[in-house]
Amino acid sequence: MARAAAVAYKAMQDGIAAGLYPAGTWLREEDVALSTGVSRTPVREALRRLQAEGFVEIQPNRGAMVVGWGAEDLDDIYDLRVMLEGYAARRAARCGALDAAEFARLDALCTEMERLLDEEGEQHCRRLTQLNLTFHAAVHRAAGNRQLLLNILPVLIQGPLVRETFHHYTREELARSFAQHRDILEALIAGDGDWAESTMRAHIRAARVTLRRTDLRRDPTADAAAGSGSAGDP
Repeated sequence: MARAAAVAYKAMQDGIAAGLYPAGTWLREEDVALSTGVSRTPVREALRRLQAEGFVEIQPNRGAMVVGWGAEDLDDIYDLRVMLEGYAARRAARCGALDAAEFARLDALCTEMERLLDEEGEQHCRRLTQLNLTFHAAVHRAAGNRQLLLNILPVLIQGPLVRETFHHYTREELARSFAQHRDILEALIAGDGDWAESTMRAHIRAARVTLRRTDLRRDPTADAAAGSGSAGDP
């Protein structure tokens, strides 16, 4: 059951991230079950998870509707990320949880992202996204705060809009982001909490500025109204 729910969850999360299910779209259990090859029970479980993360709203006797994200929502998410990921980077630098092998692994992640700088396409973006998430997750683990790692940061950084940030980066913004990863790594190696925190905070704020340039700022209520007629309103 858990595996089937994970399949349904990923299919819907990816669809929201890719814009296949814009704000106002109604996600029908039977349609998702058919497209993913699972039963409706794990689809229902996946929808409850998406609702807990703020991506859909389940309405009794109607189904689940994709929720729009406005500028204020993203500001709130990134404000929390600045505080929490900055804190995580400071703790990771100071507690000494990272060893030579982990530093080498982070270095390899940086190198791979830099190698992909001039590549294009959807597969390229997905690979960059996964490498980026892996880098940040390693910093979070090194912070040694179980609640932060398990209950807070995964929800903030793995939401569809945050995961899709690299789709909106220019080459110059990507290069800056990768350079900041290098700075974070150097701060961790040096055990300098102030440096690690300040660089991580700047890194997250730069990502928010990039998203501000995109159409992700549009009014979610307008999206919902536009989508309610043609998106299969039950």
